[in-house]
Amino acid sequence: MIIVTGGAGFIGSNLVKELNRRGHSDILVVDDLKDGSNYKNLRGIRFIDYQHKDDFLQSIEDDDFDGTDIDAVFHEGACSDTMEYDVNYMMRVNYEYSKSLLHFCMQHRIPFFYASSASTYGSGKNGFREGDGCEDALNPYAFSKLAFDRYVRQVMPEAHSRIVGFRYFNVYGPQEHHKGKMASIVYQLYHQVKETGKARLFEGTDGYADGEQRRDFVYVRDVVNVNLWFWEHEAPSGIYNCGTGHAHSYNEVARAVIAALGQGEIEYRSFPEVLRGKYQNFTESDPAQLLAAGYDQGFHELEDAVKEYCDFLDNGGYFTYDE
Repeated sequence: MIIVTGGAGFIGSNLVKELNRRGHSDILVVDDLKDGSNYKNLRGIRFIDYQHKDDFLQSIEDDDFDGTDIDAVFHEGACSDTMEYDVNYMMRVNYEYSKSLLHFCMQHRIPFFYASSASTYGSGKNGFREGDGCEDALNPYAFSKLAFDRYVRQVMPEAHSRIVGFRYFNVYGPQEHHKGKMASIVYQLYHQVKETGKARLFEGTDGYADGEQRRDFVYVRDVVNVNLWFWEHEAPSGIYNCGTGHAHSYNEVARAVIAALGQGEIEYRSFPEVLRGKYQNFTESDPAQLLAAGYDQGFHELEDAVKEYCDFLDNGGYFTYDE
């Protein structure tokens, strides 16, 4: 059996879908469906069972899985709202929960793959290399992810099974409807152009021209491929960047969406005061450690992936069960 936490979420459901394509359906999906919309992500994927995240945590604490053959745990579940400022809540959900699952996997020697975040690099002023010298946190979400990464580094030498963390950069692609304001810029621009004909971007800030803030945008299919490559190739434990290694401006993303839809124009709006001092104007993955581990599958070109994603949204926007 394979366990995927956050399996009804964005990256988790894409991971389950690709596992299905590769012949795996003996999957336990762990999530929380209380928001009433992410259940839709489960309709087009195959899995053997579902468990609420709190019930699952109780199950591992009670050792209910003793004797169960678990091939891997992919821990994608988290509170990913960068505007959530309750630090206690963030630490409980993103840090303590992850610790419990990590120790369960270490105890039973189960490969553990988990979602970290490029937000752990803060402003990025010191670069984007995996290590203390580049790390910082501008909000509670980033702090919770960084705290867990640092905990993993402490216990990793004791592990007899693989532990791999992936620092996701700006991920976009199918099955992110439920994320609302936290959905990718590609998703937001698609709907803006469809509804108003305008792709609305932030004006310039901190020395960046209008729409020229730059991020490493990575297609969710590539994120899934990285996860599964590490599992299937038994690549070494560690914390790895998961990004293309090439930053694109928001203007470039908007132009890619406009080209994919064949309509629209860019419009700029004031930079929100609430984000000043908490916003990453530039991110770009340093892929050196990922490549050193042997990953050789490459990444989609931005324009190609945006076109594929916009076509997917045009055709309903969800996976279908019979694909």
